[in-house]
Amino acid sequence: MMDVIDVLAMQREKRSSLQKSITMDYTSSNDSFTVARFIFECGMKLEAHPLTVATAATLYHRFIRESTAKAYDHYLIAATCLYLAAKIKDDLLKIRDVMNVASNTLHRGSQPLELGDQYWSIRDAIVQAELLVMRMLKFHVNPVHPHKYLLHYLRSLQAWFGEDEWSKYPVAKTSMALLQDFHHVPAILDYPPNLIAIACINLTLQIYGVVVPLMDECDQLPWFNVFLQGSHQGEAVGNNGEDHELLRSGTRDPRCPLNLFE
Repeated sequence: MMDVIDVLAMQREKRSSLQKSITMDYTSSNDSFTVARFIFECGMKLEAHPLTVATAATLYHRFIRESTAKAYDHYLIAATCLYLAAKIKDDLLKIRDVMNVASNTLHRGSQPLELGDQYWSIRDAIVQAELLVMRMLKFHVNPVHPHKYLLHYLRSLQAWFGEDEWSKYPVAKTSMALLQDFHHVPAILDYPPNLIAIACINLTLQIYGVVVPLMDECDQLPWFNVFLQGSHQGEAVGNNGEDHELLRSGTRDPRCPLNLFE
């Protein structure tokens, strides 16, 4: 699955262009999409692993859902979730780097924080907020991600297609990009991770007009039925465009392009 691994390299390559192209003023809004976008931008600048960023976004959405949103500074919670996610995923992000990147992203053009009262105040706030987030989430801070299901399903499909046919389309990259972008919205919490993974792949296949081989011999059952044996989840994917609905809020917002094409 080198195509999926290449997503990290792709994010690093586009870091400079990202800094030039993004002009979002985060101080003007604190809705869930904008704050999640803030997490993604900070994650890219810090060269965090995509799974770390996805974990941070998931923690943020869970915290906001469990709390009274107006009672907290959303961007402080976002920076805290990114720092906590780095610990969970063993991604070496220093708290000082997280603070400086978050500060510069929120207040563009600002200088790195001096070792003074403001620095220690923000650092203390992140440490305290980290404890608050963990308590609010009852210390269940290592979510089951769709990523592992996505890799498993893609590997199975790759063998199903054959190497030559599989290499014609960027199914793996686009599926991963859709999955990452779906983390911009709280709907990521509303569906089982395996179903999200299948929806991302199914939508990608439809985007490129790719037909899974040998489907004519499968009694008209969808290709993903084999991955959902013994469950009724298959009814929610590929039926009357519901896989599009599952991903709708994460892919149709004009502020949320595919990571692949940023």
